[in-house]
Amino acid sequence: MTVLVVDDDPVQVELLTGFLKKQGVKVFSAPNGDEGLKIFLREPVRVVLLDQRMPGPSGDKVLKAMKEANPMARIIMVTAYADVHTAVGAMKDGADEFLEKPLDLKLLLEKINALDSDMGVDEDLLVVEDELERRPLPLKVIARSPAMQKVLSAVRRVSDTDWPVLIEGETGTGKEVMARLIHHLSSRRDHPFVDLNCAAIPENLFESELFGHEKGSFTGAVSDRKGRFELADGGSLFLDEIGEMPLLLQPKLLRVIQEGKISRVGSEKSLPVNVRLISATNKDLKQSADEGRFRQDLFYRVKVLEIKTPSLRERKEDIPDLVAFFVEKYGKGPVRMTPEAMDMLVKYPFPGNVRELEHVIQRTVTMVRSSLIRPSDLPEEIRHHSLTTQGSLTERLENLEKALIRASLTESNWVQTRAAERLGISERVLRYKMQKHNLSKEVS
Repeated sequence: MTVLVVDDDPVQVELLTGFLKKQGVKVFSAPNGDEGLKIFLREPVRVVLLDQRMPGPSGDKVLKAMKEANPMARIIMVTAYADVHTAVGAMKDGADEFLEKPLDLKLLLEKINALDSDMGVDEDLLVVEDELERRPLPLKVIARSPAMQKVLSAVRRVSDTDWPVLIEGETGTGKEVMARLIHHLSSRRDHPFVDLNCAAIPENLFESELFGHEKGSFTGAVSDRKGRFELADGGSLFLDEIGEMPLLLQPKLLRVIQEGKISRVGSEKSLPVNVRLISATNKDLKQSADEGRFRQDLFYRVKVLEIKTPSLRERKEDIPDLVAFFVEKYGKGPVRMTPEAMDMLVKYPFPGNVRELEHVIQRTVTMVRSSLIRPSDLPEEIRHHSLTTQGSLTERLENLEKALIRASLTESNWVQTRAAERLGISERVLRYKMQKHNLSKEVS
């Protein structure tokens, strides 16, 4: 990593350069903005420590010039005259961090390392985006959130190797999409990607599915058949829910990983296979191994490299883009979501993750009567969740009352007499509560 220190105080420069060099950082220094900009344009600087007040061009002007030259560079503005206005101005001009003198060296190093890591993620994302533009995947990859951007960065790095990868994550988090992306970015991209859901194969057919069989090797084997390893030769084999693999079959998978050879059921002949293994699980595979339900040696073989897909709760920034994608995919025409409906979706925890969100949007755009999706068009579990899990008891009861009244009015086509009958209250009380909760057909 290369850091540039720009400060007119020679004592400060000596302190910072000496400290950073001891941490193994390559350091350039400059006594003013003009010299600093020359070094910045000449050298591959990743992080800049920029004093705000110096003779000649101010730190603000140098900051703008550096960001124009390389928007990817990370710049920490340093000042002895910190105030809110100054900090806000520096951030608007493109500063990534703002620190006040005297500097806490430990904090400074943490900031520099974090910014360097962020740059690495951004560089990986550019590679992934470029590849997806040239060779689009059948499924869209959405990664506005930092959590998902880090996953794509990891995917880019592991795709360069042939080592086995284990993708861990809750159900519906897109583990298969990540497996396909790893294959797509690898040197095996022009060879087969073969998948097998270990939870969907009967135990007595598992060996045949993986390794194939010879004609007559068992009842129903009327011809020779290639297994998934042979079909994936030269490419990638994706074993989804690998934790469901029968314990008796696991030594045979271990042997294939170690030796690169398979034997079909009913045959003593070994066949060489060249396959990159990608596995996925929604279980704690380490715990399964500790409890004897999964072989320890196989666990360490399939988990040479590891990627964890975040739950939708950990990547809420992606929900609006995911909603837009699914609305376009399943909508019969132009359909849009009201801000209130989107707010409900973002606040809902989605235990089924992206898959659940997809089904919610699919159902909603199918059933909605207009081109505008309102809160009342969303499934009941989403509408009622935010009402019963947030705020004080009084607020929750008020929200629940509002939701029940809105639901009754909707079911009664906003005929107040019918809605009051459904709720078991008088029409006068209903009108009072509608006014109290600001309920009308137009705003619902």
